[in-house]
Amino acid sequence: MLIAAVSVVAAAQEETREMKKGWSFGVLPTATYSVDNGFQAGAFGDVYYYGDGSTYPDPLHKISWEGSYFTHSHRMRLYLAYDSKYLIPNMRVNASVTYMTDPLYSLWGFNGAAATQGTQNYFGDNHVWGNRDRTIPGLDANNEPIVTNVNYYGMSRKMLRILANFQGQIVPHLNWAAGVNFWKWDLGEMQDNGVKVEGSEEKRYYNKQATLYNFLTTAGVITEAEKNGGLALELNAGLVFDTRDIEAAPNKGIWAEAYLNGNVLQNRYLKACVYFRNYISIPIPIPAGNPVFAYRLAWQQTLVGETPLYMIQNNPLLVQRNMISEGFGSSNTIRGLRENRILAEGMAWANMELRVKLVNFKLFNQYFYLAVNPFFDAGIITKQYKAEALASIAVDGKVYDPMFNTLVGDANTPIYDASRANMLVYSGGAGLKLAMNQNFIISADFAKCFTDGMDAGLWIGIGINYQF
Repeated sequence: MLIAAVSVVAAAQEETREMKKGWSFGVLPTATYSVDNGFQAGAFGDVYYYGDGSTYPDPLHKISWEGSYFTHSHRMRLYLAYDSKYLIPNMRVNASVTYMTDPLYSLWGFNGAAATQGTQNYFGDNHVWGNRDRTIPGLDANNEPIVTNVNYYGMSRKMLRILANFQGQIVPHLNWAAGVNFWKWDLGEMQDNGVKVEGSEEKRYYNKQATLYNFLTTAGVITEAEKNGGLALELNAGLVFDTRDIEAAPNKGIWAEAYLNGNVLQNRYLKACVYFRNYISIPIPIPAGNPVFAYRLAWQQTLVGETPLYMIQNNPLLVQRNMISEGFGSSNTIRGLRENRILAEGMAWANMELRVKLVNFKLFNQYFYLAVNPFFDAGIITKQYKAEALASIAVDGKVYDPMFNTLVGDANTPIYDASRANMLVYSGGAGLKLAMNQNFIISADFAKCFTDGMDAGLWIGIGINYQF
């Protein structure tokens, strides 16, 4: 940003006169940080091909990739994607391959605020999420002090995903859409490498039995058919209406989708997905460009069947804007929440933000602009997940885990309260964007959730692209 500040040229140049030809590359180290996963090491980037420049700012072909590792969760991600509206005449092709391992993935519970761990278990010395200094009170079978440490929300998962989505024009701005997504999931207990005890060669490990995953599996809420993962082959079909002037960061237009998404392998289900996005240019004469008010109204819900645990966090999309499309929570849906904090069969949500370009400039023969985007997000559960199974082990609508009560030192603290499942979840914040050639956009968002029991402190999301 300092380099940009002292290298501004052609600030008054009209964006409509810009043109890129040939190849353009954007490569960055993934030196980011998040509360969920820690520091990220690796690299990511986009490769654009504009040909003779006649389609600019839309590229003829776009290739995205990432290879990274997270220090706290030990997550590893490998990703390769291709997107083009010009490979096949009058048809858009979006395809990708993703492999991800999550040895210390967090399962926070079901139905948002109904999972009642509350803020007291996010913060302080006695929190029970990834606390290497917190031991489980009591003695083991040999009457020895228990020295394992606590990660109550821990489990593990591995994912392989291969997807291909297609769109073709029916009439101008109205497309049909269809696709196929293959998933392979492996779920289980945490895969903890442990940490060395100070002054000793011994290691301390998280207690794999003292977890929410273990409790829900033992209680039968998580079934035998899903607890170890499984396969999914999702087919989707629907309609897309698109009048955006620029795809990566529109100045005006509507982008709406309505489609069905169903799994035909194992634990079958059918979901409805509806998204309406509107971009409104505000005629305020700022040299870098008019501000844009952007909002998204969305609804996703299971119509038939029950989604298995390994797919419930998935947020089906016809075009992948980020490597992982999961929610609800984190960067894809409601910012300010922990990753996948809300797991439900149905969810409606809204995102609103004001996008203001502060300055545009040319540097190293590339076109840049710097922008800010204050925002507000809100959502509500429209269909609960595993409500009947949870009700079967509840007392007056509340579920208790003796191990959790031991950890927090309070026998009256439930891990689930059905009366809170339909609470409105809302958050606010602001972001900073640095865009190259109107397509490669570096994003940093900061948010805080204001719903009681859902606050996770200051949420930071650093990656690429606007959220929608």
